[in-house]
Amino acid sequence: MPPPPKSILMLACLAAAGALGGCASTGAGAGDAHYRAANLRPYEVNGHRYTPQAFSRYDAKGVASWYSYPSHTRRTATGEWYDPGQFTGAHKTLPLPCEVEVTNLANGRKVKVRINDRGPFADGRIIDLSRAAAERLGFAREGVARVRVRLLGPAALADSQEIELAEAAPLTAEGAQLY
Repeated sequence: MPPPPKSILMLACLAAAGALGGCASTGAGAGDAHYRAANLRPYEVNGHRYTPQAFSRYDAKGVASWYSYPSHTRRTATGEWYDPGQFTGAHKTLPLPCEVEVTNLANGRKVKVRINDRGPFADGRIIDLSRAAAERLGFAREGVARVRVRLLGPAALADSQEIELAEAAPLTAEGAQLY
């Protein structure tokens, strides 16, 4: 049997290389195409410089707080109207918009949150959440909680007509999530 033509061998090599490349971790910068350059620009608040990145993975533990304004009186960093009744949040360096899973480490409750704003700018805090997210996680009364924040991936852009705000996992009678 004659050897296959060079063009077929070349295509097979390219396909194999592409498949293997998909297994590699690309680190920071992965997924840049999902985010607008303006949402990844460095910025400064109170003398501190922040550099947003398109992380391929993000998993951190720290303190969460929550913030609220009357609905539709303030725009977020992505240009969306802030709505305290939606599951949204603010982060200093995650790309905008993205979706994260936030877990309250004290009670195990989880919620999926759309990150569409910048903050928190209080020392020692890693994420600010909407009132609705804080209530679902069970720390609205306390104001702060130890949490785990895990990046799930990019979210639809504000002007894409595809925005679906993240929803919390349903709760059992004991308050645990039903993933």
